[in-house]
Amino acid sequence: MFEEKIAALNEQYEEKMAVENKPFEKRTYTVVEIQDILSISKPSAYNLVKSGLFRYVRIGGSIRVSKKSFDEWLDQQL
Repeated sequence: MFEEKIAALNEQYEEKMAVENKPFEKRTYTVVEIQDILSISKPSAYNLVKSGLFRYVRIGGSIRVSKKSFDEWLDQQL
């Protein structure tokens, strides 16, 4: 279930990059993407991110979650 959502998000991103012709690999998720992947509420997604289970960085007012760190954490949960 989660793998399908992650694959769908990655596919959407790859299609966007193909149109823009940018050879760039996505390395972070937004909190909204975490929310969509896990099918949880936005407050739950923020609480999960801030729990320290995976790495994230705050850039200005935005939070970016390490894709590698999150994916590894999620794989351990399954």
